[in-house]
Amino acid sequence: MQHKPVTPAIEQAHRALLESLPFDDTADFENADRGFLGTIDPGVITAADGSVVWNADTYAFLEGDAPTSVNPSLWRQSTLVAKHGLFEVVEGIYQVRGFDLSNITFVESDNGVIVIDPLISTETAAAAYALYQEHRGERPVVAVIFTHSHVDHFGGVFAVASTEDAASGKVTVIAPEGFLEHAVEENVYAGVAMARRAAYMYGAALERGPQGQVGAGLGQTTSTGEVGIVVPNLDITTTGETHVIDGIEIEFQMAPGTEAPAEMHFYFPKYRALCMAENATHTLHNLLTLRGALVRDPHVWSQYLTEAIADFGDRSDVAFTSHHWPTWGSEEIVEFLSTQRDLYAYLHDQTLRLLNKGYTGAEIAEMIELPPALENSWNTHGYYGSISHNVKAIYQRYMGWFDGNPARLWQHTPSEGAKRHVEAMGGLDRVVELAKAAFDEGDFRWAATLLDYAIFTDDGHAGARDLQADTLEQLAYGSENGTWRDFFLSGATELREGNFGTPTVTSAPAVLAQLSPQQLFDSLALSIDGPKAWDLTLAIDVTVTDLDANYRLSLHNGVLIHEQRAAADDADTTLTLTKARLIQLAAGGDTTSPGVEITGDPGTLQALLGVLDPGDTTFNIITP
Repeated sequence: MQHKPVTPAIEQAHRALLESLPFDDTADFENADRGFLGTIDPGVITAADGSVVWNADTYAFLEGDAPTSVNPSLWRQSTLVAKHGLFEVVEGIYQVRGFDLSNITFVESDNGVIVIDPLISTETAAAAYALYQEHRGERPVVAVIFTHSHVDHFGGVFAVASTEDAASGKVTVIAPEGFLEHAVEENVYAGVAMARRAAYMYGAALERGPQGQVGAGLGQTTSTGEVGIVVPNLDITTTGETHVIDGIEIEFQMAPGTEAPAEMHFYFPKYRALCMAENATHTLHNLLTLRGALVRDPHVWSQYLTEAIADFGDRSDVAFTSHHWPTWGSEEIVEFLSTQRDLYAYLHDQTLRLLNKGYTGAEIAEMIELPPALENSWNTHGYYGSISHNVKAIYQRYMGWFDGNPARLWQHTPSEGAKRHVEAMGGLDRVVELAKAAFDEGDFRWAATLLDYAIFTDDGHAGARDLQADTLEQLAYGSENGTWRDFFLSGATELREGNFGTPTVTSAPAVLAQLSPQQLFDSLALSIDGPKAWDLTLAIDVTVTDLDANYRLSLHNGVLIHEQRAAADDADTTLTLTKARLIQLAAGGDTTSPGVEITGDPGTLQALLGVLDPGDTTFNIITP
């Protein structure tokens, strides 16, 4: 793809940033390099079929001073995050960083090793485990800890533990209460839409380089290998709960409703080491991730950080997380956690103060400035989350999407509104002319807005598409936030080259297999084409033999309802099968194949399957 040069407006903004931030502070570089033991060469990880699922070498360009096409602060962060290999945290605790979006940690126990957060993919986790064993010797996995319910913290588990290992208790699999429910729901219910938007957010389809993808701030990008999950056999439910795993004592702190709905921190007294999961990283995190999620609670988040400081601060010599590099020293840990705590608390409190004065989320996002002490701490910068979209998320959490102005209560759709804006401004060519003037003046935000109107009026207008791609590219060059850069560049790429779809799919077979019947029926209900099913009324009993349970599915008014109840004669059809076969059938399997027993009217089941409307992994984002 042919990139356009950096404009003077972006170059000037970068020069101002270089003068305002403490680029002479190199402590993060020293900490990111500390304890390095080695890495793989080449830095390429492949699947069994030879396809590349991770390539750390594509980030080798991240060295030296920032080019003008990358925000200097983001360049600094990406240079740090791109470091890859095995690192000693303290003697007995080791991390592999830079093999995926997240870190995998190995804690040595009496007879083996405890694995924390085995990355996204089987292949990347396997490569990390092999590197660990190359330097530390062969050690069997005795336990796996999932810090929380996001896929980059459990997806690679098959590299270190199997379903059978967990079921038999051979490997203790530890997770916070609610882990499985939230892990499955997030990746299935809205999984299609979230995965498509994640393709924009992580830039997985973008070329790597100074004018392309340079990293997502939290990690470089997502791997694209096999995603697995195993059912935990030890749920943590209470702060202060302590367990001894193969001679290693672990003290847990619950932190639900923070960065994930099910999350926890924990402390290893033997190593004086504190794991903060993903609640204290070297960036401002997301309160509403751009890929989509429920809005997180910064108030609760800050409170759990306060609790962690009180419980573990003076007992810890190192704090490590599932992203970025550790922090060493008790005073340094308390300062780091306090800074992170104050960051989330400040954004929460000031947003509430201003919304109670009548300001909207968009207005507050432009008003809030961090105190100088926070602004000058590198770990508060918005490389992954941002003040702008986090403040809007806080507003949304308390006030919803409507800002209270009745003129904005019932607006036209983007396409219909765009047509009217374009007509009011004198037609498409005039709008593009105005956008070009804004572009030349360095007002890229206004240019993007105007060109959005043009494209949503006529997405085939070559002048609008070309100028919008150039505009988004300049916004990307200027962005300190890695995910904003990825979004801007992804939009530019799709305008120039077409829709790239969804490179990483997290609703993998192993994840789908963990759906409960109730979750499966919920997911089916979300796929019902309502208008197509308006006049369809049916009742199906589903008997799941291996669970010894029966469920009644009722479709009426385009709504699919499920109840667990005894089978009854008034069902149109009764379906008898195992849970695994039920999942296969819901995914489009053949109803006539072995393992499916149907009594009653077989046409009822076909009628239900006929009104299912699956999601679209290539839906348009930058065009109508």
